[in-house]
Amino acid sequence: MTALRGENLPRALLVLLGVLTMLPVLALADASVLETSYGVTDPEPMTLALLQHRGMLQLLLGAMIVWAAFHRPARVPAAIAAVLGKGTFLALILSDVDLRAEVPWYTVVFDALCIVVLTTVAIVDGRNRAARGLPQAG
Repeated sequence: MTALRGENLPRALLVLLGVLTMLPVLALADASVLETSYGVTDPEPMTLALLQHRGMLQLLLGAMIVWAAFHRPARVPAAIAAVLGKGTFLALILSDVDLRAEVPWYTVVFDALCIVVLTTVAIVDGRNRAARGLPQAG
């Protein structure tokens, strides 16, 4: 019972982060979401298509994170994928002074928080699996 109780926090965090990660998919139905998410208004058609495609990829990534909440062997691979994706986004945005000024602060904070939480969940899960003598995921 204690193991199950100890599972509630990581599971809840993964579901929350996964669902929030999925939100950019709303740009497929309403392009004005891009202004809230990325500070982009009236994008060129190609930029719109690329950002809508990114929204679809974020849906898939978020779904993988939610799945990992309930399927422990998927946690490390899901965390690695999300950390690499979100880390790349932050590196691209934060390394450019003009982009850094345009992107909403909460987007940067959310992705940075995801990186910290997902890395922590993956490390703890990996240690727990090793302590129980289970094969490591990934």
